[in-house]
Amino acid sequence: MTQTLPKILTETSITFEDFVKLETGDKRYELHSGVLVEVAQPTGEHENVTGFLSTKITVEFDRLKLPYFLGSKVLVKPYGKDSGFLPDVLVLNKRNLANEPLYRKESTVSQSATIPLVIEVVSTNWQDDYALKFDEYSDIGIPEYWIVDYLGLGGKEFIGSPKQPTFTRCELVNGQYVRNSLKVELFNQKHFLN
Repeated sequence: MTQTLPKILTETSITFEDFVKLETGDKRYELHSGVLVEVAQPTGEHENVTGFLSTKITVEFDRLKLPYFLGSKVLVKPYGKDSGFLPDVLVLNKRNLANEPLYRKESTVSQSATIPLVIEVVSTNWQDDYALKFDEYSDIGIPEYWIVDYLGLGGKEFIGSPKQPTFTRCELVNGQYVRNSLKVELFNQKHFLN
């Protein structure tokens, strides 16, 4: 049986503390400035892209003997805000988890030293990935943020015209993200999406 959230919770602002206590059944939610936002069930193609990236990244940090792992259900919380995000791919630094006050009980991280890389695979909520999370992740100080727009859904101001699949690497420089976007043919290759 899936528990339905009371209507009041979907129409009013809630705190992060109340958010992490919610029983949401099989549904997944993020908290955007006190507002619950349901995270849609990803498509098969979306999961293929996420799986591909997760595999390649894991191989690389293992090769480099980095103390990293992927967090599958870990929330990213901007400091002092009633927000919590569930990235598609979240690379965590094991060595800094002891410094995260919310990690042990709420599986939540908020320090840039814990989060070397976060990746969002774009879906219909592309505005969140290109604008909201771009700002929030840079405010946290996450060194790298990748936006993987395998369907070319983002706005023209982000991926250009004509719209096409785009990989955007955002690198933190002097506290601000610098974007470097690449048009990607890899997304059209059968081994990647099938």
